[in-house]
Amino acid sequence: MTAHQPPPSAPLEADPLEGTAALQKRILRTLFLTQVLGGLAVGIGIAVGALLIEEMTGSATFTGLAQSLFVGGSALVVVPAVRITERFGRRGGLAFGYGCAVVGTVIVASAIHLGSAVLAVVGYFLLGAASFAGLQSRYAAADLAPAARRGSHLALIVWATTIGSVAGPSLAGVAERVWTGWFGGPAYVGSMVAIGLLCLLTAAVLLVFLRPDPLLTAREISGETDAPKRSIADGYRTAKANPAVRTGVIAAALGHFVMVGVMAMTAVHIKHGMADPKEALSVVGVILGLHIGGMYAFAPIIGRLVDKHGARPVLVTGTALLVAACTVSGSSPADDHVRLSIGLVLLGVGWSAMTVGSAALVTGAITPAERPSTQGFSDLVMGLAAMAAGLASGPIVEYASYGILCVCCAVVALLVFPFLLGKPTGPAPTAA
Repeated sequence: MTAHQPPPSAPLEADPLEGTAALQKRILRTLFLTQVLGGLAVGIGIAVGALLIEEMTGSATFTGLAQSLFVGGSALVVVPAVRITERFGRRGGLAFGYGCAVVGTVIVASAIHLGSAVLAVVGYFLLGAASFAGLQSRYAAADLAPAARRGSHLALIVWATTIGSVAGPSLAGVAERVWTGWFGGPAYVGSMVAIGLLCLLTAAVLLVFLRPDPLLTAREISGETDAPKRSIADGYRTAKANPAVRTGVIAAALGHFVMVGVMAMTAVHIKHGMADPKEALSVVGVILGLHIGGMYAFAPIIGRLVDKHGARPVLVTGTALLVAACTVSGSSPADDHVRLSIGLVLLGVGWSAMTVGSAALVTGAITPAERPSTQGFSDLVMGLAAMAAGLASGPIVEYASYGILCVCCAVVALLVFPFLLGKPTGPAPTAA
């Protein structure tokens, strides 16, 4: 017995780290590629959504609703996605999200031909599943990451979205010109076709190359392969009982609310300030491209700051950036595209800090068996926050002003401070 015991103990401690290092690199490469492709789809959807719905309805209220549903479509997708992830791992859950987005593009394209604004809004809800899948990818990057580099690894995948999402809004105009030149027909159909093809390709890459699955591998290493399957309700109970998780969920939701609320109505604000509204798509594409760049381009720096200083200081900084963004954007005239660009970049960087910081805080405070349900619950709350922002932002702009909307969003951002300034608690000091 004594001669037989030492060999097992040493490999059990060393092999998981050595064996997963190469696997983690492959996982990061695959996720990086899919984030580029998915980012292109999301960028196009964000650029055309507000203009499409306003053109179909003539109402800013419905415009805000459509944009919020696009970003918050996870509210519908997250429940079945968590169940799929519990059974098949990250690969199945992410592919399911992009598959739902493909269905959404078909519905929106049909709505354009039928002239049905209601059907278009429904389609945008499903199309928003691409945004959900992109957000969930950051958790896949953290499943096998060393605790001391968890922030950096998930931030790398957040950053990868920059390449696609910055180009996405500008690509919307190209897709429209190509589709109209080849096939004719109503506007915005070309954008829907481009989004659908990109999401289909992204799902295929995930199904083929994200092997072995990072979540299932993490469970094997931790000895939790026989853990009972968990649901969104279990994620809620975990957040309720764990202060660190609860803080991360609230920070992510409030940051998402502010980002969606301001971003959703900026396109309409810009359009109203232009002499020729037909030129709005090009200007909106550039400004929203800069905003999306702010959302993702600085993520690696934010991830390193999380690893070095902890999640809470980064979340405090993110909150301050959101307030500054609301101040700059809210005070900008509709024709001051430079100031609006600055405000939207600050909004993006603030959102990035909230998203990376909260994801590291939540992931570091739970076990692999708890991850899909708890992370899914966090993204569900983010989706509901996005929907609430859209429901509120449209009427506020229509009956008050864009500036008042930004003031309201700044107040919402400040609500997270009591949670962030409390005494740090939770079982995972390496992540927070």
